[in-house]
Amino acid sequence: MKKLLVVAFVFLFISCGEKQDPNVAQTFVGNAIGTTYGIQLFHSEPLEITNDVQDIIDLFNESMSTWVADSKINQINAGDSTVVVGEAFKEVFNYAKQVHADTDGYFDPTVGNLVNAYGFGADGSQENVPTKKQVDSLMKYVGFDKMNLISVDNGYQITSQQTGMYLEFNAIGKGTLVDYIARMLDEKGVENYLVEVGGEVVAKGRNLEKDSDWLVGVNAPKKSKTGETMALMALNLKDKAMAGSGNYRKFKLDEDSGQEYVHTVNPLTGEAVPSNVVAVNVIASNCTLADGYATAFMAMSLEKSKQLLPKLDHIEVLIMYLDEYGMLRFEKTAGFDSYVKK
Repeated sequence: MKKLLVVAFVFLFISCGEKQDPNVAQTFVGNAIGTTYGIQLFHSEPLEITNDVQDIIDLFNESMSTWVADSKINQINAGDSTVVVGEAFKEVFNYAKQVHADTDGYFDPTVGNLVNAYGFGADGSQENVPTKKQVDSLMKYVGFDKMNLISVDNGYQITSQQTGMYLEFNAIGKGTLVDYIARMLDEKGVENYLVEVGGEVVAKGRNLEKDSDWLVGVNAPKKSKTGETMALMALNLKDKAMAGSGNYRKFKLDEDSGQEYVHTVNPLTGEAVPSNVVAVNVIASNCTLADGYATAFMAMSLEKSKQLLPKLDHIEVLIMYLDEYGMLRFEKTAGFDSYVKK
């Protein structure tokens, strides 16, 4: 009888410990792909997803990270045409093709040789700014339309019309990782969550603690005097993804010429010089697309953006730029303001 009572007590204790208020957020934070991630979710049971998230990060690194020496993408970039990639790689490749086509080539994941030449790439070997002649010589390795993905018996392989090309998905990597984590939560039956990786987010359902849509901040394209990021506005998001890009975060100065160079390379010219566009935020159905479009709008001129925006009715866009007096101005799609918290 005593043993039965002890067992019953232990079972009762465990059962009580497994209860979870579905209106109280469960929070997870950690490091991923050179930045941090944060997850808030609501669920009727306590979840432990840290290992699941790490598995996703490992999958991404082993397949698509140019910062991991023996990753699949680095093997491809080293010239190994026999490398076989899986469904995750195929999905990102196809999304990249979509954004490349939609933006008239301003999003191009084959600018890796140029990114490395300007000193912003994974190899970290370039300290000097490339000359015009060097940039022109590297342009023959740029052009996503020269690459295709073909089916093979156990997966997919990259084919290329030009040897020596350097493929990288770093411009959409954070968005892709956010989407993978969100998908994992969907598979676990989580209906209300916010996933963030390095500022890129997917918001599903609602914030049940606040009884509202998820509130996400848009940063000003500069930092405060103390070096901290300042919030410019807040957006209400539900069942949407958002990604941002800004050259104010990552740039370098050529001491000899005084010219500033930014990490967003124009794939049509090979140039990495700043324009009057300083930051972009994109709301889309998934974060991979949002990240890709944000990169493209940073690479193109404001005039080109104005031409393209009416044709892209499946996304909402906020472009921040400086006018001739150095004042911050905005170019927005018609529906962007509907997300802004009043």
